[in-house]
Amino acid sequence: MIELDRSLRTPYFLVDEGLLVRNLEILQDVAEQSGCKILLAQKAFSMFSCYPLIRRYLAGTTASGVYEARLGHEEFGGETHVFSPAYRPDEFEVLLRYADDFVFNSPAQVRKYAEKARAAGKSVGLRVNPECSTQEGHAIYDPCAPGSRLGTTAENFDPALLPLLDGLHFHTLCEQGADALETTLAAFEEKFGRWLPGLKWLNLGGGHHITRDDYDRALLIRLVRRLRETYGVEVYLEPGEAVVLNAGFLVSQVLEIVHNGMDIAILDTSAACHMPDVLEMPYRPPVLDSGEAGEKAHTYRFAGPTCLAGDVIGDYSFDRLLREGDFVVFGDMALYTMVKTNTFNGMPLPSIVLRTREGACRLIRSFDYVDFKSRLS
Repeated sequence: MIELDRSLRTPYFLVDEGLLVRNLEILQDVAEQSGCKILLAQKAFSMFSCYPLIRRYLAGTTASGVYEARLGHEEFGGETHVFSPAYRPDEFEVLLRYADDFVFNSPAQVRKYAEKARAAGKSVGLRVNPECSTQEGHAIYDPCAPGSRLGTTAENFDPALLPLLDGLHFHTLCEQGADALETTLAAFEEKFGRWLPGLKWLNLGGGHHITRDDYDRALLIRLVRRLRETYGVEVYLEPGEAVVLNAGFLVSQVLEIVHNGMDIAILDTSAACHMPDVLEMPYRPPVLDSGEAGEKAHTYRFAGPTCLAGDVIGDYSFDRLLREGDFVVFGDMALYTMVKTNTFNGMPLPSIVLRTREGACRLIRSFDYVDFKSRLS
């Protein structure tokens, strides 16, 4: 059980520095043993107050556009990589100030922008699609699904582009192990491996759950070493989730309990506003001291306070009755939460709190009406 600071207004995100460092030490060890470089994928976690700590362990950041690239360049340092399915001409000019490495999604984008990037001293890569799906149940996050817009297939690859390229990039995984990477690499090498000799780097993308307890890190290290030795390329990994896996919490309180066929606890936090992946994936986030529905004596459906009928987080059971004002603590809430929050219904955004390794809770940021109003017109 985590110690809660009852002076803090709920809901708030709590990032535990000690748990974050545990993940970072694992990633650093993998990088050192395999010889790869690991980057922070900011799309999953952009709490830049933690960047001075994270940059002690990782080589840089990845971005999906101008704002992330600027944030990574200014607040993190190191290498700044960027990928977009299609770049806007005006934004590309701005990105040249911040990004070191540009990954393009198609041969047409390479032809349009690569020479300009090269002239500015930038590294250039092409995202490829090995057409190898290893996911089950997460179609929304499968870049290899039929009809995917992400990455160039072998059929559409143009070897004439090779003089403009420094590397290749693929990103196909989502919360997966090294076995899925091994399967994907076999498909990638069959379709694109012949083009690697003479290139400088290969980026294996994200979705690697490296810091999960059952992840086969020894296999990952072997795979990376083999790639480096076989093709003579620098290897990059760009996990987001693995950096902060199980290092964050969302602390909320029970506002009211109603009954409609079952007990429903209305919380001061919202799936729709504060943890959208619960609805998008969908998934059921862990809650401290809880069990599955019916596993313990008292079962509740957790729901948010918005007007959206489907603002439901999931069903949980507890050994004791819940009452108004009780704390409910959701686990694994650093990744894909703060970066996705919204103010639908005028919901206040959760505050952001850091718990230091010494156990002190430090309020990093709170939000108010001005933050809501400034997004409107």
